[in-house]
Amino acid sequence: MRSLIGSHDLLLVTLDTLRHDVAAELAAAGRTPQLARALPGGRWERRHSPASFTYAAHHAFFAGFLPTPALPGRHERLYAAAFPGSETSGADTWVFDAPDLPTALAREGYHTLCLGGVGFFNRRSPLGSVLPGLFAEAHWEPEFGVTSPTCLDAQLDRLAEVLPRVPTRQPLFTFLNVAALHQPNRHHLPGAQHDDRASHAAALEYVDGRIGRLFALLTGRSRPVFTIICSDHGTAYGEDGHTGHRIGHDVVWTVPYAHFTLHPGEW
Repeated sequence: MRSLIGSHDLLLVTLDTLRHDVAAELAAAGRTPQLARALPGGRWERRHSPASFTYAAHHAFFAGFLPTPALPGRHERLYAAAFPGSETSGADTWVFDAPDLPTALAREGYHTLCLGGVGFFNRRSPLGSVLPGLFAEAHWEPEFGVTSPTCLDAQLDRLAEVLPRVPTRQPLFTFLNVAALHQPNRHHLPGAQHDDRASHAAALEYVDGRIGRLFALLTGRSRPVFTIICSDHGTAYGEDGHTGHRIGHDVVWTVPYAHFTLHPGEW
């Protein structure tokens, strides 16, 4: 990633609460064709999140601790906040002398843009202001949140509104937290009375139907866009008696991950 700073726009998408098993099943069944088109080989990579809930996971992500490949070994990171004793920074790692990625990119001339989804980005409390406060520009509305059946549509409408204000000569870092997968998600499955794996899957299909618009908007700036898309954690729907997350269960720790470069004109 080191060689891309300055020449590429950057996009980080967190599909909040998306389980790896559901994401992999839908990709294999052809139920998420737009995501499969972008994913390397059409498949999600299986990784382990550094945390079991949104707030902790995003602090780790912004410091350079993205989900770790679910294989033994030392895995070089894409980017990293500098600190003594780091053993996972390598020749291609962009190491920055700042506490977080948005601050570091701003120092490199990037405009940093946050489109929040779940409550940790709503700026309605001091706690909900910490993560969006890292960015030069941050947006959140109730229509972006977990109870909205059109949350991603609303976020993309806002993105389309604000993008023209960013000079094309200035590189852009866009962060998008998508709330659709998070409970409650039963409104994505007609007739569903409860949240479950089926409604979780239906929410991912909803996201897939809009992801092409996201990619088209950002590649419309005529720069290549280095893209990271992943979940911050999964969630349980009754496995071993568990419901929800912030627990140490495999369905929570195991997440889908991908990174790739989008080019102008592809979408």
